[in-house]
Amino acid sequence: MSTTTLLLQLIVVLGTARACGWLLRYLHQPQVVGEMAAGLLLGPAVLGALLPELHGALFGKGMLVGLNALSTLGLVLFMFVIGLEIRAPGGLRAQVKSAGSVGVLSVLVPAGLTLGMTPALYPALAPQGVGFWPFALFVVAAVSITAFPVMARILKDKGMTQTRFGQLALAGAAVVDVFAWVMLALVVALSGAAEGYGALLTITLGTVGLLLVLYFFVRPLYARLLAAKAPEGEPSLAVLAALMLGLLGCAAATEWLHLHAVFGAFLFGAAMPRDERLLRAVTQRVEPMSIVMLMPIFFALAGLSTSPAAFQGGALGAMVLVVAVASIGKLVGGALGARAAGLNGPESMATGALMNARGLMELIVIKVGLDVGLIGQDMFTILLVMALVTTAMTSPLINLALRVGSRVASRPIG
Repeated sequence: MSTTTLLLQLIVVLGTARACGWLLRYLHQPQVVGEMAAGLLLGPAVLGALLPELHGALFGKGMLVGLNALSTLGLVLFMFVIGLEIRAPGGLRAQVKSAGSVGVLSVLVPAGLTLGMTPALYPALAPQGVGFWPFALFVVAAVSITAFPVMARILKDKGMTQTRFGQLALAGAAVVDVFAWVMLALVVALSGAAEGYGALLTITLGTVGLLLVLYFFVRPLYARLLAAKAPEGEPSLAVLAALMLGLLGCAAATEWLHLHAVFGAFLFGAAMPRDERLLRAVTQRVEPMSIVMLMPIFFALAGLSTSPAAFQGGALGAMVLVVAVASIGKLVGGALGARAAGLNGPESMATGALMNARGLMELIVIKVGLDVGLIGQDMFTILLVMALVTTAMTSPLINLALRVGSRVASRPIG
């Protein structure tokens, strides 16, 4: 593949992503929904069907090596920032018990519904050689995820970050994401058992060893480095280089363990010293390149991994079923958890709507599943559409819940 082709690919991907993102923001949707939709538009189901020659010339087989490398780098940088942001601010710390009810119920309800659904999906949609339980548990993890970054962006755009339901949903999403990432890592590790239980033991011991090294060696080492070289929270180029080396090394370690590079990137970020100034400085340097330049490439590759067959026949019926189960499970589970935490009906509805947002985190989860062979292209497409639909539902459902609440509040008594 020539450099000219790679540059043309980047122009098409970034241009489409920005255009779709702008359009969706005009429709009061998070920009990430537009960028996810751009990936679907560039895939075989749309561009490949309408302009097959152009699609083949730009995104044909064997022409995605450069985009794959850039996409992986974007994922690693993004998950590093997510790991850095993991913390429990005072306002959330006080809501741990309430957040637990939201988090647990918004996992248990969709998980139960999904387990009831997977026997119908497994025969036609599981890749050959993948057992029922690895497939079923992966789908449970994928349906259970909540997009903390997208939820935070929606609340910020609406000026609702400090509302009771907003704070409760954010705290609940943190609980959900811990569960979902642990389950995903477990399922990916279990998939290694196909190569023998020695492989599973290697993955388990390697992960435990990596965690020990991170928290007892790497974290203190970087704490001393940052205290000496970035006492004001403003890292120099040398400190940034040291952070990038540690990040890439950790990502390479989990990739070598067959756990995917995103886990190593996330763990490295989570292991860093908790310093708001450092977080702000690193985010200002890393996030623009990751979000603006590299993540749209990830969305495009996700779209290129979709299958037009998922929009036909029985697969289309499965798609409708998955979207319905995922939506009902999260909306009901999140609302029940919020009611248990003491919120009123409209606030509980808004909480359930927020918990139903999946966005970018869902795409990362299903891309991991596709990469390690737990799902095929048809199931990947179904879950990608589910992520798009459930995220797009969030803002309208919040608005509906708040309108219902305002009507109830203004209704005369007696």
